[in-house]
Amino acid sequence: MTERPHTPILDRVRVPADMKGLSDRELRQLADELRAETISAVSVTGGHLGAGLGVVELTVALHAVFDAPRDKIIWDVGHQCYPHKILTGRRDRIRTLRMEGGLSGFTKRSESPYDPFGAAHSSTSISAALGFACAADLGGDPGDAVAVIGDGSMSAGMAFEAMNNAGHLKQRLFVILNDNEMSIAPPVGALSSYLSRLYAGAPFQDLKAAAKGAMGLLPEPFQEGARRAKEMIKGMAVGGTLFEELGFSYVGPIDGHDLDQLLPVLRTARARATGPILIHVLTKKGKGYAPAERAVDKGHATAKFDVITGQQVKAPSNAPSYTKVFAQSLIREAESDERIVAVTAAMPDGTGLNLFAERFPRRCFDVGIAEQHAVTFSAGLAAGGLKPFCAIYSTFLQRGYDQVVHDVAIQRLPVRFAIDRAGLVGADGATHAGSFDVAFLANLPGMVVMAAADEAELVHMVATAAAHDEGPSAFRYPRGEGVGVEMPERGQPIEIGRGRLMREGAGVALLSFGTRLAEVLKAAESLAARGLAPTVADARFAKPLDRDLILRLAREHQALITIEEGAVGGFGSHVAQLLADEGVFDRGLKFRSMVLPDTFIDQASPEAMYRLAGMDAPQIEAKVLEVLGVTTLGKRA
Repeated sequence: MTERPHTPILDRVRVPADMKGLSDRELRQLADELRAETISAVSVTGGHLGAGLGVVELTVALHAVFDAPRDKIIWDVGHQCYPHKILTGRRDRIRTLRMEGGLSGFTKRSESPYDPFGAAHSSTSISAALGFACAADLGGDPGDAVAVIGDGSMSAGMAFEAMNNAGHLKQRLFVILNDNEMSIAPPVGALSSYLSRLYAGAPFQDLKAAAKGAMGLLPEPFQEGARRAKEMIKGMAVGGTLFEELGFSYVGPIDGHDLDQLLPVLRTARARATGPILIHVLTKKGKGYAPAERAVDKGHATAKFDVITGQQVKAPSNAPSYTKVFAQSLIREAESDERIVAVTAAMPDGTGLNLFAERFPRRCFDVGIAEQHAVTFSAGLAAGGLKPFCAIYSTFLQRGYDQVVHDVAIQRLPVRFAIDRAGLVGADGATHAGSFDVAFLANLPGMVVMAAADEAELVHMVATAAAHDEGPSAFRYPRGEGVGVEMPERGQPIEIGRGRLMREGAGVALLSFGTRLAEVLKAAESLAARGLAPTVADARFAKPLDRDLILRLAREHQALITIEEGAVGGFGSHVAQLLADEGVFDRGLKFRSMVLPDTFIDQASPEAMYRLAGMDAPQIEAKVLEVLGVTTLGKRA
């Protein structure tokens, strides 16, 4: 059991209003105690550690200066919000983070009035904050709007669309640029270089006192120093006024771990600002916890860990992760085909493409948090004669859907979409669940859509995508470890639109798409003990469907049940359309489609989430018995 830290000041703070009577010296102590409590809590739960540690002082300063929940503090992405949750009435539940029935790992409107806007994807905060600010002007909820956004999130076009609009409207709005030079992966792109140049031209220590704010916003003693800092900044970058050109007053850079800087700047800005203002804050991800500071990802996402050593507690696995299988398979394909390239949107580690980049550095592209660009960039690579594999989580690919349609599918360009985190993902909850990709991809003309039933099938699907050059393709696979099947030495292309029969039976056919196949086979074993012998097939493809296999299953069985890890409108809907078009239902086939329920499922273990979704082996078995009209005693109902 982790020993709780000694937190006398934090113990007095139940909600942010309790901070109003604290002195600046007590606020500094509060920050130290808040950091210790955050480390202690995440050691028990696991989760996003480094991001929260980097904003401890900023969190204290924001809640000390602004008046939440009247003022809306919006955390971009939200993985840095654990200290915020501790200060906003949720400390007693902080050790339930990311657990079933516990606190979300991100901000969530239904969880607290102090979470004015839910998030888990990046670059949405400025748009939302501007919406709140305009709503307040038009008689909606009153209060200021504050967006806290990281330098990585600022690389996304949406952030600049929002800033451009805010500058045009001249709306009072606060944007805190939390610049730690480290999103999940090292930030990439010209914007990151620009931010670095803002303070690289002179020792930061020399700027600390001077760059506390823009001219006119600060009390008189600071104004001359601010004037000098602004001139220095102009000399550090080409023009040096990117944010001011967008219509924002620029303040900074300031030390985000120094409350002696943060508090006066925020107080003055809140008192004097009349339009949009950007406060540039420099922080260190993982600050104050040596194991996180030493880690390559600065403790971005951790399992449970020992506070003293930082050693993470991870259960040993007998099977490789799907992500690693994908990466290794792609490397093998690329070794024999120099036209294969890989694209990721700021997730090289999460997608496994860090391994590909080590082997083929010139053939791997991390485009930053910019999924729309990633898709169209991949389309350009394909049009230029290469074989791009665009590796994006299912839930992030949603952000680039227009580009999938307009730039890839309509032009029939052979972009290969490697869709990680398919299905329900566990502790990250609804925001990261890959529920919709089959439905939104399989309706596109010319798109090949595959789902791997196990890690060996994934190897073959990578080979299939590499070989398929007639149009776009996608293959999906879940988070976590495989099922422990024997692995092939090398992938072999699968015939497009060809499923496979796993088990011959009679009466009812179970047609699985994706990794529920293991649960389907368990259900079949249990049904066999009852004297029922279902046929089991692995569809492999949602598009094109294996018409011959499906029509044979329908013809030779009285009932057909499809099972998939996706929302309604996906594989089962395409099967139903085929059966209807062929007149199969006219002949009395019993048909059911097991899909994810029409709701967003909160975080829990993947096993618990699939149980709640009604898609584990006992529930598949129950569905068969229901369709056949068999009672639990084995008699016909």
